[in-house]
Amino acid sequence: MTPTFADLAKAQYILLTTFTRDGRAKPTPVWTAVDGDRLLVITQANSWKVKRIRHTPRVTMATCTMRGRPTSEAVEGTAALLDKSDTGTVYDAIGKRYGIVGTVFNFFSKLRGGMESNIGLELRVAQG
Repeated sequence: MTPTFADLAKAQYILLTTFTRDGRAKPTPVWTAVDGDRLLVITQANSWKVKRIRHTPRVTMATCTMRGRPTSEAVEGTAALLDKSDTGTVYDAIGKRYGIVGTVFNFFSKLRGGMESNIGLELRVAQG
């Protein structure tokens, strides 16, 4: 089954696949929060996925387990890096979406300097 935006929006985990310069797929399970017609993700600003997104915004997304085992087919999409001023908004959305677990994650992430060292990502399903 190919997931719709609604399927991705309600999934506990999304398998976000970014691509290297030579086209190799690099999948990573992530938490997401819905904001209109996009999904928000918080990640380390110096992570490899951020470096790959800077090179190519093409991504695929699928529903998955906590360990990254896909539970649906992948759908094409795009990723964009958000401005640092949006980091707090992404944290708030993740905290709200994941309840107490998200709130605890946010607390400890911010305690370790997450507001300075993390960045928000915007994921959109490709229109087709």
